[in-house]
Amino acid sequence: MLAEQVDGVIGVDTHRDTLAAAAVTPIGAVLATTDAPANARDYQQLLDFARQHISGRLCWALEGTGSYGAGLAAFLDAAGERVVEVCRPRRPAVRGGRKTDMLDAVRAAREALATEHLIHPRRRGEREALRVLLATRQSAVLACTAAINLLKALIISAPDEIRVELRGMKSKDQIAHCAKLRDRPAQDIEHRMTVRALRSAAQRIEALRSEAKELEAELLALVRTVAPELLALQGVGPISAAQILISWSHTGRFRSEAAFAAFAGVAPIPASSGLTNRHRINRSGDRQLNRALHTITLIRIRLDPTTRAYVARRTSEGKTARDAQRCLKRAICRQLFKLLERGDQPT
Repeated sequence: MLAEQVDGVIGVDTHRDTLAAAAVTPIGAVLATTDAPANARDYQQLLDFARQHISGRLCWALEGTGSYGAGLAAFLDAAGERVVEVCRPRRPAVRGGRKTDMLDAVRAAREALATEHLIHPRRRGEREALRVLLATRQSAVLACTAAINLLKALIISAPDEIRVELRGMKSKDQIAHCAKLRDRPAQDIEHRMTVRALRSAAQRIEALRSEAKELEAELLALVRTVAPELLALQGVGPISAAQILISWSHTGRFRSEAAFAAFAGVAPIPASSGLTNRHRINRSGDRQLNRALHTITLIRIRLDPTTRAYVARRTSEGKTARDAQRCLKRAICRQLFKLLERGDQPT
């Protein structure tokens, strides 16, 4: 446990404008507290505070290393400090439980001391570049879907003359046709404004699709630079590869294949009691990583004869098709961990 490895912990409660820090001994006693503005100039102030009150082995326990604490985590990593991430500290369940930023900083340090498996913050750099590109592309895709739904709804309620023009066309042709609609001054105001709305929605769809394709090309180029071996695997495309790299982050973040599988939500959870010996589905973990693994699984089942044979063998053993998919997903998770962590060649 962390309490056996360090001489003190600095717990930090992060906010947009301020950082609250508390120096805590390995047995949980509070040595001192302080606060500082959340900007690059004042991170050194917190580092000086930590070195003043804790000599020897020091660890930082930060909340929100991917949001408000990202700047401080990057600064401490560059300074060679040991940093772990803590989830939101548990507060007293009783009514009237005290809550201040300093108390949260103390709780963060104490939770890190009592935690068996520490969480290492994700790296920035190339991984963060992948994350922001993937998040922006996902936003464009969702906005495009909303725009398509809007266009379909506008077509349903459009005047008969417009619906006759679009009847029988495929969605792709409807979007292209609506994007080129021209104003019709001879028509009434309802007809003119409907044409304008259809044209605006269709042009928005085309712009969002173009944006999503450009971002996907950027993701592909970056994945080829960071981990080209991922793209050599059956069923792994640029989007799935980017999500895997974002979740995995860096070598050494996960202590074992089992830890990575649990993080991905593919490791079954023991649920045995008495004479009953069973497991239940893990519905926690990183759901975006789980989604990427599920996509790879479905593609392999559709395209890879070896994978189809594996599923057929599992099914013949009495498993359902869904259980066979879960087994395959765990096998893919193990393969990815070996490939990323140990540099094994893809198979």
